[in-house]
Amino acid sequence: MSKDIVSGIAITSLIFAVSLYMPIIGFFCALFIPLPVLFYRAKLGRANGAIVPVATIIVMVAVIGRISVDVLVFSELMLLGFLLSELFEFNLSVEKTVLYACGIVLLTAAGGLLFYSSISGTGMTALVSAYVAKNLELTLTLYQNMGVSPEHIRMISDSMVHIHYVLVRIIPAFAIVSALFVSWTNLLMARPILESRNLFYPPFGRLNLWKAPDHLVWGVIGCGLILLVSTKGMKMIGLNGLLVLMTIYFFQGIAIISFFFEKKIFPG
Repeated sequence: MSKDIVSGIAITSLIFAVSLYMPIIGFFCALFIPLPVLFYRAKLGRANGAIVPVATIIVMVAVIGRISVDVLVFSELMLLGFLLSELFEFNLSVEKTVLYACGIVLLTAAGGLLFYSSISGTGMTALVSAYVAKNLELTLTLYQNMGVSPEHIRMISDSMVHIHYVLVRIIPAFAIVSALFVSWTNLLMARPILESRNLFYPPFGRLNLWKAPDHLVWGVIGCGLILLVSTKGMKMIGLNGLLVLMTIYFFQGIAIISFFFEKKIFPG
């Protein structure tokens, strides 16, 4: 096994460990799990580059001691990095690159979750609900350790049922938004890294000139109307749609800010 492959496995496993055992810092570190996989796929090629995520998954299972939802989530993040690097070679537009990568990751994640729920004997909804409840409990414990006042802790604890209800029902939007945001973040980070090593990066052009398709505004209007006039179940559908669309418009807002900074020659 080459030195580069070992380095890739070590770096990815380290990011995984930090993401798993350091809640606040780990959340931000998890955003960059696809980056080393993307880099080593570009540097080593498809066959050798695939060893990095596969070996890291084995390390993750060994550390946790079993296959879990966390392993599935981190595996999908590594798959996202590998897919982005694969799609770079097709010279697609930035929209198609992100869309295809996120679509494949979300489909495989749904399939993996279905498979895991079948072998564990737990329904998919119950599995997701338990995972959300576990993370809410960990968050409440974290707040207590941070010294949040007992009044606020009690207020959050009393609202936990309602928070859990909403979070479980916006999981589809959360999954899509997470995939989009992580893809966007790693695309931006990958460019200077790949170019500094003389590795190929697609000519996406100036991303600060990117804008969302005009027809998406009708989706925002439709989701807003659903939130205003529909039943509780339909409102959750509208909320999911609105969260995804607002993320896309967030990317456009960042592009506008970047263009403004560039035009005004703001310092780094």
